Amino acid sequence: MHDIKAIRENPAAFDLSLARRGLAPMAAELLKIDSERREHVQKLQDAQARRNAASKEIGEAMRTGDKARAEALKAEMGSIKDFIASGEQVERDIDQRLSAALAVIPNLPLEDVPDGADETGNIEVRRWGAAPPFNYEPRQHFDIGEWLGLMDFEAAAKISGARFVVMKGQLARLERALAQFMLDHQTGTNGYTEHYVPYMVNDAAMFGTGQLPKFTEDLFRTTDGRWLIPTAEVSLTNLVRESILEEKDLPLRLTAYTPCFRAEAGSAGRDTRGIIRQHQFSKVELVSITTPEQSREELERMTGCAESVLQKLGLAYRVMRLCTGDMGFGSRMTYDLEVWLPGQNAFREISSCSVCGDFQARRMEARFKPQDGKGTRYVHTLNGSGLAVGRTMVAILENYQNADGSVTIPEVLRPYMGGADKIVRG
Repeated sequence: MHDIKAIRENPAAFDLSLARRGLAPMAAELLKIDSERREHVQKLQDAQARRNAASKEIGEAMRTGDKARAEALKAEMGSIKDFIASGEQVERDIDQRLSAALAVIPNLPLEDVPDGADETGNIEVRRWGAAPPFNYEPRQHFDIGEWLGLMDFEAAAKISGARFVVMKGQLARLERALAQFMLDHQTGTNGYTEHYVPYMVNDAAMFGTGQLPKFTEDLFRTTDGRWLIPTAEVSLTNLVRESILEEKDLPLRLTAYTPCFRAEAGSAGRDTRGIIRQHQFSKVELVSITTPEQSREELERMTGCAESVLQKLGLAYRVMRLCTGDMGFGSRMTYDLEVWLPGQNAFREISSCSVCGDFQARRMEARFKPQDGKGTRYVHTLNGSGLAVGRTMVAILENYQNADGSVTIPEVLRPYMGGADKIVRG
């Protein structure tokens, strides 16, 4: 959500930032509604002031015996009362129009975000690791999983339809092992506090992190009007909704392992095989709540925390700074981690780490009290994957595959896999 006062003070800068997002100017339209609201509020204030004055004048007229004037003033008071009653509803309607207009406008990019229309404008920041050598044509993860007899898409389709999977045996255990390893690493090494959070949330929570109203068709809704979370970012970030925190307690670093549910609207024909793009998947989410002064540094830290998981697993990856046309709705700057997948001969996204500034905080009314005691300020929020579990499994299957069809288990995961060093066909 944007600050209308900031738009009022510098509409040209607001429109320039929207242009970097590929959007038409909106400041004039927003300020027209804002001006209408301010003019109406002034009329209400004038009416309330006149009502107060007329009330005193009625008392004076009654004391002096001027009944005619008192009756005229009472009639005026009645019309003022009617205007105020109807005017307050008009004010609420104008507020709603302005809020609705602001709610669908994406966050504004930071100055050092590269301009670009789509992913071709992203910039590579760094790489880590080397792609493993193969003396045969490496297979894709779904071929490996099906050959092992541990990944069943047909059974999932019978139960739920397309974009679901059933995994069993050592692959099911690998899913659990990855999540447990990631949580242990993010809590024990990187200082995040683990949470167990709701998987169903209300409208206000979805609005707070920016999923509503813009992305309704990408979400799953329950019959009682709640929403299945598309990421634990929703539940974790909303923990500070309508709160005033103490600056000394910031930053807050939160993590949770949850299932995620996404309708994948608009993704027809993309990644139709395998588990890269599913309606249900698991993720270890990272969320930070900081002061404005800390948020950029926290973005670098969070990105490093996500990278450290890939490094522990020995998976080659690159870090991409997303351009203005490829960033998410609520982001001011995003780093994508893209892991190397030999079966696809390509890098694919496995984590996005974003700083949102006060964009979500304004929607949630999340503030902090500075240590100097002067008023309150909006917090800054950040979120990232630490990591997407299914995509990490894809990377392990493809990077650690062997010519005989088995898959070597990364050493760091073996304690979570009962000491096994390979996944073999049963």
